[in-house]
Amino acid sequence: MRAIPNVLFASLLILATMAVRADMQFSSEKADFRLETVADNLAHPWSLAFLPNGDKLVTEREGRLRLIRDGSLLEAPIEGLPELVVSGQGGLLDVLLHPQFERNNTLFLSYAHRTREGMTTRVARATLDGNRLNDVEVIFEALPRSGTSRHFAGRMEFDRDGNLYVSVGDRGDMDRAQDLSDDAGGVHRITTNGAPAPGNPFLDKAGAQDTLFTYGNRNIQGMTIHPQTGTIWTHEHGPRGGDEINILKAGTNFGWPEITYGIDYSGLPITDDTARPGMAQPLHYWDPSIAPSGMAFYTGDLFPQWRGDLFVGALKMRKLVRLSIRDGQVVEEEDLLTDLGERIRDVRMGPDGALWLLTDSPRGKVYRMLPVQ
Repeated sequence: MRAIPNVLFASLLILATMAVRADMQFSSEKADFRLETVADNLAHPWSLAFLPNGDKLVTEREGRLRLIRDGSLLEAPIEGLPELVVSGQGGLLDVLLHPQFERNNTLFLSYAHRTREGMTTRVARATLDGNRLNDVEVIFEALPRSGTSRHFAGRMEFDRDGNLYVSVGDRGDMDRAQDLSDDAGGVHRITTNGAPAPGNPFLDKAGAQDTLFTYGNRNIQGMTIHPQTGTIWTHEHGPRGGDEINILKAGTNFGWPEITYGIDYSGLPITDDTARPGMAQPLHYWDPSIAPSGMAFYTGDLFPQWRGDLFVGALKMRKLVRLSIRDGQVVEEEDLLTDLGERIRDVRMGPDGALWLLTDSPRGKVYRMLPVQ
């Protein structure tokens, strides 16, 4: 008699497993795909990096750097992280490998940091040695500090010359984004030692920060390099509406808050203008806001029909957006994973040809997007 409940339990378990697997298959206009759960129970995972040996590094905003090895999340976090603060939107943010990581084991972390003067965004360089970071050195610190706990930005990317791009949000004080003497509200281009990159647009301008590459940026949460042109693409949060995709060019003023396609959270206008002379227009914008976060071009072979498309995660709208871009124009936009019901924090192009996703929650996940067999 006792065997019957066990059989029923096993049958229910099999059916439940099959249901979960069926729910993880999706159809789109150009491809059918499935989501494979690689890791879960991560505390607000923020960024993902692929090591040459097949391991993966994942940052948790709560202040831990985790390692995925052979398909399993190791319990012990990486030791030796720089001092950081977890507050509001701040914590441990991006992780990025040095272009010559296979030779020097060097990586870069962006994170929030606090002193008596307030909080800010920092970037540290370190050497990964097994399960520990050594030779940790702060190479960039956005100044001045402030008491707010939002709009830290923190996305990073390398260009083909080996320069490091670092985004810093306006820290919730919008007028700072138009002040060239202020590090907030812009993208900074530095060397791997933290010095201003050669050829920066404001190197010889009195009163301007010499690391600034662009300004008038509100809160850049996605950054990637174009696989053909080598230009750096970004997207950033607008307020209520006005999320933007932009292509970075030296010295560009992207206009925030003098121009925007969004309005204040109160419902009142921020400005009457969506364009002004000397201020760049976005390549694409969303209204209403989708709260974009994470961005990658698809360059793999698993989905040849997606090759060259841009994928953008969305926090507020809980989806993944696919954009086809031709001659500087978005010619096709498709919403994916709208039934998943999870906030997409990061999107990465994996060396295995799959797209990798992080979901933002106290029990966040690492997903891998694969073709349906």
